[in-house]
Amino acid sequence: MPNIAVLDDYQGVALAMADWSVLPPACQVQVFRDHLTEIEALAERLKDFEVVTCMRERTPFGRDLLERLPHLRLLVTTGMRNAAIDVQAATDLRILVCGTGGGPDAPPAELTWGLILALVRHIPREDALTRAGHWGATVGMSLEDKVLGVLGLGRLGGKVAKVGVAFGMSVIAWSQNLTADRAAQHGATLVSKDELFSRSDILTIHVQLSARTRGLIGARELGLMKRTAYLINTARGPIVDEAALVQALQARSIAGAGLDVFDQEPLPPGHPLTLLDNTILVPHIGYVTTDQYRVRYRETVENIVAYLNGGPIRVLNPEVRATARQ
Repeated sequence: MPNIAVLDDYQGVALAMADWSVLPPACQVQVFRDHLTEIEALAERLKDFEVVTCMRERTPFGRDLLERLPHLRLLVTTGMRNAAIDVQAATDLRILVCGTGGGPDAPPAELTWGLILALVRHIPREDALTRAGHWGATVGMSLEDKVLGVLGLGRLGGKVAKVGVAFGMSVIAWSQNLTADRAAQHGATLVSKDELFSRSDILTIHVQLSARTRGLIGARELGLMKRTAYLINTARGPIVDEAALVQALQARSIAGAGLDVFDQEPLPPGHPLTLLDNTILVPHIGYVTTDQYRVRYRETVENIVAYLNGGPIRVLNPEVRATARQ
């Protein structure tokens, strides 16, 4: 029976979110709560494991790491797409890669609104001051009649837009392939990219990271925004030029930012974003809910059982399927 590694269980909940007892008794499951970034340390940790499971894109598996894991035969990722895994390298090395479902759609959209409300009403600051004995230090911004700009009006962006409508906001949207009809279905108006940035009081990002969206928001786009506007990113860090964003926040050319995603995760201690008083930073928790975790870990276990039984499921590189457990 194989040794099984469960990586990056930050909250220490992996074993409680699914029934791991369905695995054969001889399986050895080891959970790692810490996050390693150095390839040498990762390779040393994982060199004896036949099965490795990873939570989303917390740990990258590039060719350089995969080549150092001679016993690895199954790599399970939560979700059916993981940009941090070199699937072609895994295929070349005859490593099976399997995915899982993602659970409910709503949590990232819900977090987006949590960040918006926390920013515009200064909730973290007022909480800290109240606990310290102070009573009322800030003046917030109401959302009614303000402009919500949605960059990417797909599954998640559409949910965010509908809440903006419910708050009485004017909703505008843009992405490369967005049509006026699609925007109207979510109560939004299609505008140009420049108009999206120049008109928005709240600008929220909901596009996938790809070659054409990497660096989509840079110094020019940030320079179009109002000094009173806020930027929200719960999509992926590299969609925004992080250095340009830091500069804009330091200069207060925008009012603030609520960020769930970053170029480097975990965010290094002392990162410039952590030193600013006009940011709210959370550790990529858009999908971190009990409902999502139960689906992801349950299907992770199902994938391992199917692999051990010789019939792997949810396979992301089917070219390797025939070699499983040989």
